[in-house]
Amino acid sequence: MQTVLLTGFEPFGGETVNPSWEAVKLLDGETIAGARVVSRRLPCVFGAALSELRHHLDGLRPDLVIAVGQAGGRPDITVERVAINVDDARIADNAGKQPIDQPVAANGPAAYFSTLPIKAIVAALRESDIPASVSQTAGTFVCNHVMYGLLHHGGARGGFIHIPFLPEQAAAHPGQPSMRLEDCVAALRIAVDVALTQREDAKIAGGATH
Repeated sequence: MQTVLLTGFEPFGGETVNPSWEAVKLLDGETIAGARVVSRRLPCVFGAALSELRHHLDGLRPDLVIAVGQAGGRPDITVERVAINVDDARIADNAGKQPIDQPVAANGPAAYFSTLPIKAIVAALRESDIPASVSQTAGTFVCNHVMYGLLHHGGARGGFIHIPFLPEQAAAHPGQPSMRLEDCVAALRIAVDVALTQREDAKIAGGATH
């Protein structure tokens, strides 16, 4: 049986929950498209997040990895296209670290593209009436750090998906969009299924003008 590793993050930035972990933990132990799902939580800390991720990659040897993170302010499920080789933190992480213009991997390439069928995932989510889009940037905080580190490690197909605030979080941030937890879980279940069953990505528009 194939193994799928899903990762989410602990809360950060003053939040008491992180929707990424709240969603992926509900999929732990499920079987999707014949594959076993294993969910693990990562610290929102530069360096430590990658050490924890590598531990799970080496121990589980998954066939597919989808790392998930919170993107407060985004209104939909955003499937990341690319990770860049830079840590440039606008705020400190949970250990008080705030790297500025530092490489994720000293000798790594400038960027890695996701090896998920990102446009096919977006299309499947939209077909299920879940708002979704391709994102051209995973930022320069710990989410990008993890996505880059995952792809730099190699060995399994993988990528990164951002999900919005939960409604209870958005209530503390007037004007910010949110998505129900059950919709986030459904979206990730669909993403896993598509990634396992569709190796070739869909040839549909997913670019941005800005």
